[in-house]
Amino acid sequence: MSENETPEVGAQEEQQPQVNFALQRIYVKDISFESPNSPMVFQKQWKPEVKMDLNTKNAGLGEDHYEIVVSATFTVSVEGMTAYIVEVQQAGIFKLEGLEGIQLAQALNAFCPNLLFPYMRETIDTVVVKGSFPAMMVAPVNFDAIFAQAVMKKQKEAQEAAEKKAGSESTH
Repeated sequence: MSENETPEVGAQEEQQPQVNFALQRIYVKDISFESPNSPMVFQKQWKPEVKMDLNTKNAGLGEDHYEIVVSATFTVSVEGMTAYIVEVQQAGIFKLEGLEGIQLAQALNAFCPNLLFPYMRETIDTVVVKGSFPAMMVAPVNFDAIFAQAVMKKQKEAQEAAEKKAGSESTH
């Protein structure tokens, strides 16, 4: 590396806004566990069918603070009978300064949910075991990949809409 490159790098760093990321709090916002067919379900051979529904949402709390909520619902059935339904909303408050546009969107929809998800997995496992069922080892989720797919889908839809608009304008 030459000596000329060092001052340019330092000048670029000074021009960029200061990024400040801080996790303020992690908490369970909502939790529900139902075992509508117990004790009969305990007599079935345990070969569960698992249905998962996963969502994230975020809300601004003012002054660069955001609440991120990762929600999951697991419906577990055995031999066509619902064994249990567990719902968890794992939340966190994050301070995000110096991020804008796509960087802020990625932090809110991918980075923060990635931090919250292990806590959700632990909560789900604990609740299921307390319901007298075998531990539920929820597989990790790659929120970065989900976010990238959503961005690509949105870009594709915008491009298709622009092409459709351009095509309809040329026919008139």
